[in-house]
Amino acid sequence: MNIETLYNIYSQHYLVDTDSRKIRKNTIYFALKGEHFNGNVFAEEALSKGALYSIVDEKKYVTTNTIILVENVLETLQHLAKYHRKKLSIPIIGLTGSNGKTTTKELINAVLETQYKTTATLGNLNNHIGVPLTLLSMTPKTEIGIVEMGANHPKEIEFLCAIATPDFGYITNFGKAHLEGFGSIEGVIEAKSELYDYIKNNDKTVFVNTNNAIQVEKTTNSNAIPLSNSIQFIAADPFVMIQFENKIIQTNLIGTYNFSNISAAITIGHHFKITNAHIKKALENYQPTNNRSQIITTKKKNTIVLDAYNANPTSMKAALDNFSALKSDNKIAILGDMFELGKESLQEHQFINDYCTELGLKDVILVGSLFNKTTTQFTTFQSFDLLQNYLENKTFQNQHILIKGSRGMALERILDFIN
Repeated sequence: MNIETLYNIYSQHYLVDTDSRKIRKNTIYFALKGEHFNGNVFAEEALSKGALYSIVDEKKYVTTNTIILVENVLETLQHLAKYHRKKLSIPIIGLTGSNGKTTTKELINAVLETQYKTTATLGNLNNHIGVPLTLLSMTPKTEIGIVEMGANHPKEIEFLCAIATPDFGYITNFGKAHLEGFGSIEGVIEAKSELYDYIKNNDKTVFVNTNNAIQVEKTTNSNAIPLSNSIQFIAADPFVMIQFENKIIQTNLIGTYNFSNISAAITIGHHFKITNAHIKKALENYQPTNNRSQIITTKKKNTIVLDAYNANPTSMKAALDNFSALKSDNKIAILGDMFELGKESLQEHQFINDYCTELGLKDVILVGSLFNKTTTQFTTFQSFDLLQNYLENKTFQNQHILIKGSRGMALERILDFIN
């Protein structure tokens, strides 16, 4: 079956699923493969749950005429998304960056959806599968698309841009993330800037944080819109408060590092003619979720800063800067290993350890085999299980507690032991 024929089927309902456990009626099931699973096995099951067709790439699973054999299921999904993008006559905003891209995407969406029908990346489904699924979730009712793009190796952003063909681009920042795949901070900058390259080569428009010299340099001779300089930072204790055009906005976001994310949402909102009243309401109503910079108050009056979704040296340092600035005499930082740092891993973990000392933080708990290799004066635990044993025998009261670590550490489990 060619892409045009497949598209005609897809465009009847604009539904695509890849998880056989979550099949929607009238969807097309794409039987993706992974290291530990083979979606082809569930082709018939998907049909029995309401899928119109199943797309497979192993002939032995073609047992009915509603199971379609293709050479490669993933490539077919990507080709269908690219074909669909060409049919969509709407502006698409593409964004990437080392830190803050999911929060920024959510803020942009919150602002734009006050006056438009938007479709944005769900969660952080921002890779070679997530971007096609985001595009295929857009329907003729969608007026603006917002596509988050993630990468941990060179040329991945370039590949995603070729599928999404964004009309607008924004890079949150360049940080020490995925150094194992990028090799160095210079590699990070080069790889993320593939979005800039696409925007420039296709005469599209980029939003630029002019406080970032690298962004300014990389967007020279591009159609660039600077983040509004009328937005002023007021405070972050703990929530970020800003002012723009005589309006005070009290957000539910913590950390000065979110100021640029908020500024991007306001600037992009202005570009699309969102009223100031709608911008204010959207930003004040936005609540961070999924373990991203959440403030949690416990029964014993502990205030927890939960930022356990992910971590790299840049975001860890920013979180510590913000935490150290909080007005509290009782602070505990619980920090978990940072992954995908390659040969820089021990050096970067040692830097974070030393930075805690430099900031004057006295109560720090380091968790994981990587932090365990550092030279430190702080309490360390080789594994979460050992940390758990410690927490089960300790009482916390009237403490400010930062929880920060890479996704693989799953440090949100700490909440089960702090009440």
